[in-house]
Amino acid sequence: NGGVEDPNVDEFRLLVNSPKDVPTYDLKPEMSAPEVGMDLVEAIKSDKYDVIVINFANPDMVGHTGVIPAAVKAVEKVDELVGKAVQAVKDVDGVLFICADHGNAEKMIDYETGAPHTAHTTNPVPFILVNYDDSYTLRDGGSLCDIAPTLIQIMGLNQPAEMTGKSLLIKK
Repeated sequence: NGGVEDPNVDEFRLLVNSPKDVPTYDLKPEMSAPEVGMDLVEAIKSDKYDVIVINFANPDMVGHTGVIPAAVKAVEKVDELVGKAVQAVKDVDGVLFICADHGNAEKMIDYETGAPHTAHTTNPVPFILVNYDDSYTLRDGGSLCDIAPTLIQIMGLNQPAEMTGKSLLIKK
C-alpha cells in the first residue's frame, strides 16, 4: 500500500503480529507463519477477494539472525504453507503468484570472510505463477516493476501509463 498504513477504500487489511515471546527469531523460526497461512487459506476459500497479498516474513527475519539451521526451518515452514495455499487456489480455480522483493536466506555466509551474512541480497528472486492459462508462460529477465502489470493483465484491466513495467506473460 505504498507504505501507507490506512487501508484504501474496499481494502481489507489483517495484520498478524510477529512473536513477542522470543528475543530473536532463530529461536522460533516458524514465527507467525502458521496463523498467516491459515488466514490465507480461509481468505482464498471465502471467495470474497479479487486479490490477496500476504507476506511470509520468516525467511527474511530469520535470515537476519545468521543461524543457518533456523533459516532452513523457516523456509521449510513457508514451503509447507505455500503448498496449502497452492491447493486452496486450485480448489477455487484461482491464480497464485509467488515472489519476493529481495533475497536473504539464500546467502547465509560471507564466503570471503566466513562470517554470517545477515543482510538482504540483490540476487534474482523467483516469480512463480500457479494455475493460470496453460497457453501462457513467463518471460525471462523480469523485474519487480513487472509484477503489477502481470497482475493487471491477468485481471483484464488496463495498465496505467504511470506504470513502466511490462507484463511477464507471453503466449507459448
